[in-house]
Amino acid sequence: MRDALRRLQELAERRLPALTRFRRPEPMPIELNRRRIYIVPTGFGLGFTLLLLVMLAGSLNYSNNAALLLTCLLGAAGAASMLIAFRALDGLTLASVRAGQAVAGQPLALTLELESRRPRSAIRIDLDRSCQAFAIDAAGKADVTLPLATRERGWQPLPRVRVWTTWPLGLFRAWSWMHPEQSVLVWPRPEDDGPPPRLPADEGLRPRLHRGEDLAALRDYRSGDPRKHIAWKASARLGQLLSKDFEQPESRPEWRLDWRELEGMENEARIARLARWLGEAHAQGRRHSLWLPGQPIEAGSGPGHYARCMSALASLP
Repeated sequence: MRDALRRLQELAERRLPALTRFRRPEPMPIELNRRRIYIVPTGFGLGFTLLLLVMLAGSLNYSNNAALLLTCLLGAAGAASMLIAFRALDGLTLASVRAGQAVAGQPLALTLELESRRPRSAIRIDLDRSCQAFAIDAAGKADVTLPLATRERGWQPLPRVRVWTTWPLGLFRAWSWMHPEQSVLVWPRPEDDGPPPRLPADEGLRPRLHRGEDLAALRDYRSGDPRKHIAWKASARLGQLLSKDFEQPESRPEWRLDWRELEGMENEARIARLARWLGEAHAQGRRHSLWLPGQPIEAGSGPGHYARCMSALASLP
């Protein structure tokens, strides 16, 4: 039922944009004003109104001034709650949007930075099927983080977000739409399994250990070992000559990931394989470089380098 109503709403907004007050994406900051805030009574508000009508009819019929006064006070409270709900949104500003990082198919954390010149409370934001309540304190700022569903790699435009409130009495629902003109970059989904990257031919010929400067271990003395490498104290304690071993494990070879080495594969399959290799290199702490058409990336490591490579992959046509 909810999906049917949503499709009907989308159809009406496409065909009747003026009547439905549909707004195109707009640059930030986006400030809400009286021309874009809408108010309708809630179900509780309709019941409350019906109750007031019954009380009004009863008090007039029986000439009961006390009941009439109570009815008028409750009606005034209801009217005041409508004004307060409107003021809760009026002047609220969406200053900027920050996007996290996610691969296609995973939710992406979207942080909305909201500002106001005065404190506000009990405001909610809807994004797709997610809803988040927030308040703005005296500092005038609030960050609201919501998950954004992703489907494909590449630039994905932001959807509309609905800001609404029923504060303070729940009699009226005030809401408005914000549609920021901004897109977020979604990383490609790595392939599940596949071959490792091909290393340069001379990488396999390198020894696994190399001579370093730090002490690695003690071993039995071999003829020809320098005298300065003999561990005299340990040799005296154990009764045999021991030498200091300075061999260190050699750092793992650098991965040179190259788009051109995957010729014969479709573009999306190439991207998925390179994404998997990038993930493995990042998980193992390897230095890796990436060559893509028109954007070679030098060797590096760490989260920043991994994000740069994945973003370059995601931006490919």
